[in-house]
Amino acid sequence: MARLSGKTALVTGAARGIGAGIAKAFADEGARVIVTDLDEDEGTVFAASIGAAFHKLDVASEEDWVGLATDVPALDVLVNNAGITGFESGPAAHDPENATLEEWHRVHAVNLDGTFLGCRYAIRAMKAAGKGSIINISSRSGMVGIPAAAAYASSKAAIRNHTKSVALYCAQKGWDIRCNSIHPAAIMTPMWEPMLGEGEDRERNIAALVAGTPQRRFGTPEEVAAVAVLLASDEARYITGAELTIDGGILAGSAAAPGSTGD
Repeated sequence: MARLSGKTALVTGAARGIGAGIAKAFADEGARVIVTDLDEDEGTVFAASIGAAFHKLDVASEEDWVGLATDVPALDVLVNNAGITGFESGPAAHDPENATLEEWHRVHAVNLDGTFLGCRYAIRAMKAAGKGSIINISSRSGMVGIPAAAAYASSKAAIRNHTKSVALYCAQKGWDIRCNSIHPAAIMTPMWEPMLGEGEDRERNIAALVAGTPQRRFGTPEEVAAVAVLLASDEARYITGAELTIDGGILAGSAAAPGSTGD
């Protein structure tokens, strides 16, 4: 039997990238999947390709979440994946000295407010059954400082902590509603394309970007999705308030160069 058979799972920001990888893995494991995204055209096409439903959702909008709760009142799994870096429109100042308050609020509205609203919706949609799994996509950047992306790092760190608050709250209520966070580092998604270039430059840029990663490569959406499937499944019923890092070994510490004995 598929690991998520009989479960209804909703994934935000799922038209592409990590969200799409998770949604497809959930569908492959037998879940009834609801894809949500701001991009209605791409989201609808992708959802149809995996046999999922589509619901347009701005995660920073409380009104949109209220509408979603009406359309999808009961749920088994929610993945709060939708997020922005702040650099979607091109280079911008996001360091602690020069970032604007407007940009700071914009990043937090999507990443942190969206996760808060998603968790609140999920608790209300799961508590009647008394069980469920909430999976928040944080980041390696939520565990260390990122000088050039202060708002992004701050929002992801807050997601890390809010995950634990939700986990404890649900446990105190006596519900088997689990909440865990996943912390990816460099995952090869369309977000990276503007920085990679083409031809020889592309390979050189990829090598430079992963030079500090012990495994010397980008991760894949499928590798993140595999962890999400575990957390969504009943195999992980004793895991709550946990954080799982998918970073090729970055946070493990310094690594010897490939081929070195380390002596």
